[in-house]
Order: sequence, then structure tokens, then C-alpha cells
Amino acid sequence: MAKTTKTKKKVSTSAKDKLQFLYKLQLIDSGIDSVRIVRGELPIEIQQLEDQITHLDTKVQNGNNELTAIEEEQISYKETIKNAKALVKKYKKQLENIKNNREFISLTKEVEFQTLEIELSEKKIKEADAKLSIKNDTVKIIKSEKKDKNTELKIKTEELDSIVKETEKDEKSLLRKSTNAQKNIDEGLLNLYHRIREKVTNGLAVVSIERNACGGCFNTIPPQKQLDIGIHKEIVFCEHCGRILVDSETL
Repeated sequence: MAKTTKTKKKVSTSAKDKLQFLYKLQLIDSGIDSVRIVRGELPIEIQQLEDQITHLDTKVQNGNNELTAIEEEQISYKETIKNAKALVKKYKKQLENIKNNREFISLTKEVEFQTLEIELSEKKIKEADAKLSIKNDTVKIIKSEKKDKNTELKIKTEELDSIVKETEKDEKSLLRKSTNAQKNIDEGLLNLYHRIREKVTNGLAVVSIERNACGGCFNTIPPQKQLDIGIHKEIVFCEHCGRILVDSETL
């Protein structure tokens, strides 16, 4: 049984044909752009909200870590107070049975030192309480902000999903047409077309001449260049914006 082979579709080398295929592709891609414009800035806004929520999550986690650290400090200070009180009790009991003045001075200093430790630790605990109060308030504010952002994100996501659902069918149809249209254009020219589309603000890589001016940047096209465009000998670019120019006969 003879093996069948697929023949690669021949791409036209005529400048006029290339321009017609490019212009047809531009019309389709502009249709895709129009569908996506309906979504507006929603995708960007959603991404920004997601980034903000991630940042707020980090701030909440850092705040909780700081709260834990402060609480651990308080536990440490309370343990210091407990040990200091035990030592004060021990030293005071020893003072009841002192044998000489040197022991009295030594034990008295120890009692004073441990008493100062207790006072200092109590002061640190009060300072830690103040820090806890401030930090808890800060974390609550961050959580509240995060809640608001999540609510906003939900609303915008639902809005975008609704728009996507409404335009999905049209977009898929246009994307299929764009893919098929690209098959008629050689790879080098197609890559150039895409580069121009990415560079210009309105996505128009191929434009017609309107009132002797470029349909993209509206700068005047010299008569000689208009003649070059009209004879379709080669692809002509706007010397101001770099767009590909076509005449009415090509449209």
C-alpha cells in the first residue's frame, strides 16, 4: 500500500499577496484585541490585589512572630522573678543565722540585687504588655485590610469571569482564524509583524494610507513612497512609526 505524504502549503512570495494576508491577519487580531479590551484593566487589577494580599499575609505572619517573641520574653521575665523571689527568701532566712558582719553585708547585697532583678523584670513585663497591645492592634488593622482586599478580589474576579464567559466563544473563534491566517505568512515576516504589534500602543502593525498619511501615526507619507506602496514591488514601512503600509488596492 502506497504511503501518503502531506505536502506543505506553499506560501505566496508576491509582495501584494503578503500584504493582503498580513492585512487580513491584522483585522482578525484587532478583533481579538477588541474582545480583550472589554475586560479592561481587570486582569491587571486582580494580579495587583493578589500581590497585595500576599504581602499582607507576610505582614500578618511577621506580626504574629513578633507577638510570640514578646510573649516568650514575658515568660522569661516571669521566670526570672520567680527565681529571684526564691533567692530573696533563701537569703533572708540565712540572715537570721549570720555569724559575722561580712556574711551580713554579702547576704544583704544579694537580697538587694535580686530585689532589683524583680523590679527590672516587672518593668520589662509592663513594657512587653504595651508592645503586645500595640502589635495586636497593628495585626488587627492588617487583617482588616486583608479582608477588604479579599472582598474586592472576589468581586473583581467574579466580574472578570462573567466577561470572559460572555466573550469566550468569540475569542476562541477569532483565535482559530488568526492561527489559520498565519499559515499563509512566512515565519520571518510573521515574527516582524508580531514585534511591531508588541511595540505599538494600539496593536496595529499593518495600516492603510489615509489622506496621504500613515493610518497609525498620522504622519504624512511622501508621494514617492506612496508610489512604491502602490506598485506592490516590496513591503514598505512607515519611516516614523515602523508600521507596515498598505494601499486601498491591497485592502
